[in-house]
Amino acid sequence: MKELIFLTPSFHYRIWGGVRLKEFYPNLNKENIGEAWAISAHENGPSTVLNGRFKGATLDELYKNQRDLFGNIKNEKFPLLIKIIDANDKLSVQVHPDDFLAKKYNSYGKTECWYILDAKENSSIIYGHNALTKEEFITKVNLGKFDDLLYKVPVQKGDFFFIPAGIVHALGEGIMLLEIQQSSDITYRLYDYDRIDKDGKKRELHLQAGIEATKIPSPIIKNQISSQQINSNLISNLIDFKYFSVYKWDLKYSFITSNKPFTLLTILSGSGIINGHKYQKGDSCLVPNYFSKINITPKIPSEIIAVTLPD
Repeated sequence: MKELIFLTPSFHYRIWGGVRLKEFYPNLNKENIGEAWAISAHENGPSTVLNGRFKGATLDELYKNQRDLFGNIKNEKFPLLIKIIDANDKLSVQVHPDDFLAKKYNSYGKTECWYILDAKENSSIIYGHNALTKEEFITKVNLGKFDDLLYKVPVQKGDFFFIPAGIVHALGEGIMLLEIQQSSDITYRLYDYDRIDKDGKKRELHLQAGIEATKIPSPIIKNQISSQQINSNLISNLIDFKYFSVYKWDLKYSFITSNKPFTLLTILSGSGIINGHKYQKGDSCLVPNYFSKINITPKIPSEIIAVTLPD
């Protein structure tokens, strides 16, 4: 029997986390949960299968033992990680390594993108820096002149940001987002506002590694989102990059699309039927390779993020 594979997330405490993930996961009753790793095969927090013949298996186990479900892709490790993040407080100023620098940890690099689910009034993110040379960057970091160094960008619900490895960035407080990224958990903190953690200590900074990972000068990133109406549904291609292709489907009516080599779906709102399976807000699932098509019939208008690998 062909079936979708629904997944339950792993939840992660963060000093800056809040309680708003409950909007997607009503049974979550813990505080300061900053991240739900909705679709993850990473060793630091794999998702678990909720249904069917693979119920109870983790996604990393599934990828290792049932590679045909993923179209027999050649990646040694599952390449994608999808999170929902609740930034109740601002995150550290940080940067992630690229594939080359991450090899020393036997890891992928960490290129990511953000789709803003909600943002309080006057919210902002840090997105890039203005240093033109490595010497200028190092000087401002060592002197703590982050206000002079970093670009602050206002954000609102519905915004999309692409953050390649090497881009200095940080979430501001009061933002919820969906993050699509390479499957990596490597973060270098450059500045953390002198915060004290739950053990009464300042969190570790990683200045040397962070400076090495930072792209200087900071690249200018232009979004190239394309949208089209298909049967009165709004279908948006948020990004095509070598690590992932990301789509946003705003659906009022039935929608059919191809599935290749597999597709990861996260339901941001609405309910309905996908390939014979009921879905609702907060669901995440793998559409395995044995489905050639994805057939969605919304009962309530639905916003769905679809992620797959590029052709």
